[in-house]
Amino acid sequence: MKKRLDSSVQGRRITKKRRATKTRKIDYSDIPPLTDEQLASMRRVGRPPLGDEPRQLIAIRLDPKVLRWLRAVAVKRQVPYQSLINDLLASEMKKAG
Repeated sequence: MKKRLDSSVQGRRITKKRRATKTRKIDYSDIPPLTDEQLASMRRVGRPPLGDEPRQLIAIRLDPKVLRWLRAVAVKRQVPYQSLINDLLASEMKKAG
């Protein structure tokens, strides 16, 4: 038997949001169109790919002590801790040959 969303507080909230999203229309008529010059000057936002291939998003579980250490070292080196993890693994990979 399928559970009804309306039977819980969270379900009612979700249903209410769905209804509001479906009925709401956004009026864009007061926004002027972009010129060719504006479009040409735009750039992509986000992290650029490093190297030949873009990096892959993964999930990893680390011990809290290890994560605290990585974050502390990353702060000292002024790099993001995920980049530090990548650098440490890459250096180990090069050592292994």
